[in-house]
Amino acid sequence: MTLSFIILAQSVTGAVITIVALLLVAALIGYLTAWFYAKSVYTPIIKGLEAEKADLQKQVAGLKDDVTRLNGKVDDLNGKISKLEEQVSAREKEIRELKSKIKE
Repeated sequence: MTLSFIILAQSVTGAVITIVALLLVAALIGYLTAWFYAKSVYTPIIKGLEAEKADLQKQVAGLKDDVTRLNGKVDDLNGKISKLEEQVSAREKEIRELKSKIKE
């Protein structure tokens, strides 16, 4: 067994197998190193962005409440405007009637 390994190590095929194995190990080490580095660098950034997103969602919810409140206020004011327009038309009608009575 030992003799066949030594012969394999001395042959071209053995050298190719060794080089491929070393390249695979180097690639694995490089991939893991890059993954851990990226994880350590981008994890705080991601957490900060998630916190900012939560704050923005709270602001959006507050703005939606403001819009609902302001729409209710607009509806109330539109109701008051229609009542005032009715009063104005009634007063204008009274004025026309009084003018017609004065002319007679």
